[in-house]
Amino acid sequence: MKENKNSIAYCGLYCGECFNYKGEIADLARDLRKKLREEKISKAALGLSKFFKPLKNYDICYEVLGVMVRFRCKKTCKGGGGPPFCKIRKCCQKKGVEGCWECEEFEICKKLDFLKPIHGEAHIKNLKKLKKQGVDKFLEGKKYW
Repeated sequence: MKENKNSIAYCGLYCGECFNYKGEIADLARDLRKKLREEKISKAALGLSKFFKPLKNYDICYEVLGVMVRFRCKKTCKGGGGPPFCKIRKCCQKKGVEGCWECEEFEICKKLDFLKPIHGEAHIKNLKKLKKQGVDKFLEGKKYW
């Protein structure tokens, strides 16, 4: 993916680093589910579960892979991708800013808190870099995910 400013989400995360946007996990999960069906592994798992106890959970594993198939986002945040209910996107659009880095309150903004369980402080680090260096320098350097 060519790095460009439209791939910087309002929250400071870079869409090009996102597993949903890359689609690799979704593709691998899809392909594995297909191969498991072709080889009729569900039947084998049932029989082999006497020897390999975790195979009793095969159906759950297959179901989880089904969820992972949906780990796909074909558009960047600014292109309409990501969660449609995103409060961060709506806030930035309402304020008429390119991203949270243009807002003086981003370091204390509660709207960004929902990202912490997955991203830790990555988005805050990116926002600080964007504010300090600007978009062009940010695109050239390391991006946190």
